[in-house]
Amino acid sequence: MSFGLKAEILSATAFHVESPSALRRLLATARGRSRVPYFWVTIFAAFVSLVSLVPLGFIAWITLQTGWETASRLIFRGRVGELLINTALLELCTIPLTIVLSVALAWLTERTDLPGARLWAWLAVAPLAVPAFVHSYAWISLFPSLHGLAGGVLVSVLAYFPFLYLPIAAQLRRLDPAIEDAAASLGLNPWQVFFRAILPQLRLAICGGSLLVGLHLLAEYGLYVMIRFDTFSTAIVDQFQSAFNGPAANMLAGVLVACCLLLLGIEVLLRGGERYARVGSGAARPADTRRLGWMVVPALAFNVATVALAIGVPFVTLTRWLYIGGVEIWRIDLVGGAFGQTVFLAIAGGVLATIAAAPMAWLSVRAPGRLQRIFEACHYYVGALPGVVVALALVTITVRLILPLYQTFATLFLAYVLLFLPRAMVGLRTSIAQAPVELERAAMALGRTPFQAVRQTTMRLAAPGVAASTALVALGITNELTATLMLSPTGVETLATKFWSLTSEIDYVAAAPYAVMMVLLSLPLTFLLYIQSRRAAGQ
Repeated sequence: MSFGLKAEILSATAFHVESPSALRRLLATARGRSRVPYFWVTIFAAFVSLVSLVPLGFIAWITLQTGWETASRLIFRGRVGELLINTALLELCTIPLTIVLSVALAWLTERTDLPGARLWAWLAVAPLAVPAFVHSYAWISLFPSLHGLAGGVLVSVLAYFPFLYLPIAAQLRRLDPAIEDAAASLGLNPWQVFFRAILPQLRLAICGGSLLVGLHLLAEYGLYVMIRFDTFSTAIVDQFQSAFNGPAANMLAGVLVACCLLLLGIEVLLRGGERYARVGSGAARPADTRRLGWMVVPALAFNVATVALAIGVPFVTLTRWLYIGGVEIWRIDLVGGAFGQTVFLAIAGGVLATIAAAPMAWLSVRAPGRLQRIFEACHYYVGALPGVVVALALVTITVRLILPLYQTFATLFLAYVLLFLPRAMVGLRTSIAQAPVELERAAMALGRTPFQAVRQTTMRLAAPGVAASTALVALGITNELTATLMLSPTGVETLATKFWSLTSEIDYVAAAPYAVMMVLLSLPLTFLLYIQSRRAAGQ
């Protein structure tokens, strides 16, 4: 906020305290003038919501155009059944293992006297800095025979368990230990207290994290191609790249979207409607740490083994390939070019996604209502769609209707905005909510236009959150593979696509520098997520 505006607001506030009637008149004037931005902001948010419905509407349109007979023949066939079985087995094996691993790590790092608990907590989040397909590259490099469902489950658990660890650890920090004390006073032993008093309170965190992991399993492409495990994403991209078979690929995309919606429905059912807030007088106290005693050695071994598998294997693999390749593999013209294009796409896409999400984020805080909730749901639902579905929809639309936009930056940036709109929304909404609406009204009462008031007060105060949202989207774009492969203009190569092309040629040595650069660019994201999770718990 500018110094001049601060001074005006302070002086006006002092005058208003002595003149309540003047204050009421000025605030009424401000409220009247604020109707204009609400209208135009709602129009902009509605436009973004309609655009976000394009992938879903496209699949429905293609299905109707294809006809029921052809569509049913493409959907109800053996290949689709095989992919459904693979998907179900992958979800059923990966999610429970991920829950057990994440709950154990969160309990050890948050509720026990584990030596170096803060360090182990950070290392439990660090695997997010390694893209999933780089995890797969690392394991295949060390164990070439690692294929199929077993390999896919192993690498998926190690790549995605931080998505569950973060909310579970944050929830454990906020739990009121009085509930545990009450359970213990009833004669329950420590294991019974955990399973009957603590674990039920983690249901929301476990359901939310499991949903996130499940959606990532449906959307992931590079990891399962390397492991040679067929999923809907791999089948759709293969169909597109081999024969550009629009109807077959789109029908597979429709089944994939149905799987996403099924996961969302299951999460709602399992989450339930129980109340998790503390009710009663007084304030919740911090939980006491449990002494591990002789269990400290197995607990440390468990953490060391997890970190070694999730971080050590990629580190050893990348170091090995870099050593074998030597200085020669660091081609400044190639690595530097991919790095520059990645940074350009990430920053531009991050800014565009933040701008697109800003009106809806502002409305959700300043003018909540039924219409705004519908628009907000449209903004969020697209984040549950796999990148391959969004990319396939945009490819087909541009080829059939707007051919000049095929494989252009405009189409690629649109895909980035749709894919990462929810990431931008979350950070923006939180930041705007922390800026008092009274400052906007006071600024308008002092003669600022509504847009000037929002820009000079709310957006100034929300600037750190805006920057964080842009950074989160930018780092997501850095590791995005499927949409970039399908939509990037000719000659554009990011770190992810260049890495993918080299690993597809089994040139693991030349691919190592690109993997290292992706990891280095992703490290700030993991640190930011870790810090935010601790701040949410007041630590």
